[in-house]
Amino acid sequence: MATTAAFPATESVGITIDGKFPLLRWLGGTEQSSVFLTRLEGDPAQKAVIKFSPANALDGQAWMGEKARNLSHPNLMRVFHSGRWKGDTVDRLYVVTEYADEILSDILRSRRLTRDEAREMLEPVMDALDWLHGQNLVHGHLKPSNIMVAGERLKISSDRLHVHGKPGWTSTSSGKYDAPEANLLAMSPAADVWSLGMVLVEALTQAPPRWDGLGDPVIPPSIPAPLSGIARECLRVDPAHRATLRAVRDALDPALVPAPPERTSSRFRLPATIAAGVLVAGGIATALFIGFHHRTSSPAVVPTAVPTAVAPVQVSPHPAVAAPPPVAAASALPRPKVEARAASLVKSVVADQRIPDVPEHIRDGIQGHIRVGIAVEVDAEGRVANATVDSPGPSRYFAKQALDAAKAWTFRAAQVDGRPVPSRWMLQFLFGQTGTTVNATETNP
Repeated sequence: MATTAAFPATESVGITIDGKFPLLRWLGGTEQSSVFLTRLEGDPAQKAVIKFSPANALDGQAWMGEKARNLSHPNLMRVFHSGRWKGDTVDRLYVVTEYADEILSDILRSRRLTRDEAREMLEPVMDALDWLHGQNLVHGHLKPSNIMVAGERLKISSDRLHVHGKPGWTSTSSGKYDAPEANLLAMSPAADVWSLGMVLVEALTQAPPRWDGLGDPVIPPSIPAPLSGIARECLRVDPAHRATLRAVRDALDPALVPAPPERTSSRFRLPATIAAGVLVAGGIATALFIGFHHRTSSPAVVPTAVPTAVAPVQVSPHPAVAAPPPVAAASALPRPKVEARAASLVKSVVADQRIPDVPEHIRDGIQGHIRVGIAVEVDAEGRVANATVDSPGPSRYFAKQALDAAKAWTFRAAQVDGRPVPSRWMLQFLFGQTGTTVNATETNP
C-alpha cells in the first residue's frame, strides 16, 4: 500500500483512533488524505469511513468539524464524528462519515453515463446544493469522486464545505473542477454551478471539457440537448452570467424536453427512489489480495445491447440556457449513383470463457462491486492474440485475475465474405460478493 502525507497506510491498519474507531482496511489516499474502513462505536455492524488530513492541509476557509454533524439532508453524506488525532509527530484531522457503496469517479473510469442517467444524477445533486446554499454554505469541491451512492440514495460529500462570502481555495490547491474565481474571490453558489457543469460534461464524455483558461470551455458536440445547453450555461467564465440551479431545473423539465429512452451496455446503479430501472455498475475499492484459482463454468457473458437510433427532438430554448444552433440542412443537389456491394459480415461470438474463481474469503471483503476492463485482440482462428488492461479498477489483484482469465478465452472467428478475419473485444469483469460476471462486447469488425 502507498504512504501518503496524511497517514502511513502500511503501518496504520489495526490502530484504534481515540479509542473509538478501529482502522480495519485502507481504502485509498492522495498526497493530502488517507481513507480507511472503520466501524461505529456501539454499532460494529455499521460500516463507516474515516478520512485523515494533515492539520495544516486545509485551504482558505475550508470548513469541517463537529458542526457538520448538524447538517441533515437526504442527499448529503452523513458525518458521524470529527476530531484531531496525534499519533506521532504529525498532527492530523479526521472525519468519520457514512460508507459509500458506489462512487461516480469509479464508474467513469470504465464508461460514460447515458443521457438519462446524467439527468437522473443532476436532480439529487442539485437538491443537496440548493439546501446548502440555503444554509449560507457553498460545497466548493464538487467532483465525480464526491458524488456517491450510499444505501439507496445518491449523495454528495459534506465533510469539507465553505461559508458563503469567505475566501475559497488557495492558488496551490485549485483543481480542474473549481470555478475560475474560486482562488481569487469569496465563495458563492455560482462556484458550485461551474463545478456541476464540469461534472456533467465528464459524466457524458469521460473527460472534462477543453478550456484554455480564457474564454468559456468548449462543450463537445456529442452531448445531446438539453444537457449541452445546460453545460454551456453552467460554464460561463463570468459568474454573473452563469445559469442558476433554478434555470437548470427548468431546462430539465420533462414537459419541455422529452428524453427518449436509451439503452446501454453497462449499468450504473442510481437508487430506485431516484431512477427506477437504472441498475448496478462498478463500485468502491476494498484492498489488494493474493491468490486465485481458475475455473471453467457455465457462460456468464452478458451480451451488449446496441443503442437504438433516436430521432432528433426539437426543443424550445429556455431563457437561461441557450439551445445549440440548428444543424444546416443537407444539400438538395442530386448525388451520382455509386454501384457498390456491401461486404458480407458474420460477427465473432464467444466459444469458451474462463471466469476468475476468487476465493470466498476475498469475495466477502468486496464492498459493492469492482469493475475491470480488458481489451482483447482475437486472431483469425479465434484465439486471443493479445490482451491488455484497459480499465484496471482500484485493485491490482482483481486486474490480474481478469487479465489472466481473458487470455484463456476462445472465440468463433468473425468472417467477411466467407473468410475468417481478426476481431477485437472488450471484456468488462464485474467482481462482487456473490461471484463474477463478464460483459463481452465485440468492438471490431
